[in-house]
Amino acid sequence: MTNSVDAAWHKILTTHGEPSRSDESPLLKPFGHLVRVAHAEPLLRQLSPWTGMWELHFSRCTEMNYTWDIPYIGTLRDGRYYVEGPSRSSPRIAETDSAQDAVAMVIDRLPPGCGAAFIGNAGELAAYEKARDSR
Repeated sequence: MTNSVDAAWHKILTTHGEPSRSDESPLLKPFGHLVRVAHAEPLLRQLSPWTGMWELHFSRCTEMNYTWDIPYIGTLRDGRYYVEGPSRSSPRIAETDSAQDAVAMVIDRLPPGCGAAFIGNAGELAAYEKARDSR
């Protein structure tokens, strides 16, 4: 794991994962719970997290442009969760009441050989993997 992955998780945990934080959005509490559950999973904790639109995304690289080969988890207005992806054009995988179930669905769909996030962007990761696989 890299320091940039640790820093990204720290930022998300302190921004969204603090249970005592007050906010107007009804999505904050379930999203904060999701962030804490995902961070507790070693396979996801080694990936670079990023957020947007009450969604928690995971990347196999640490810099933008991120990878889009891992499903992501979003929070529904009723406090439930959905799992989609890996891309925006992929169909919804499922909806669930449980952050733990949503996290398990992502773990079950990690790419083969998925490990610690690569330091760099998606293009650099692809070039590294191509060179590694051609040896």
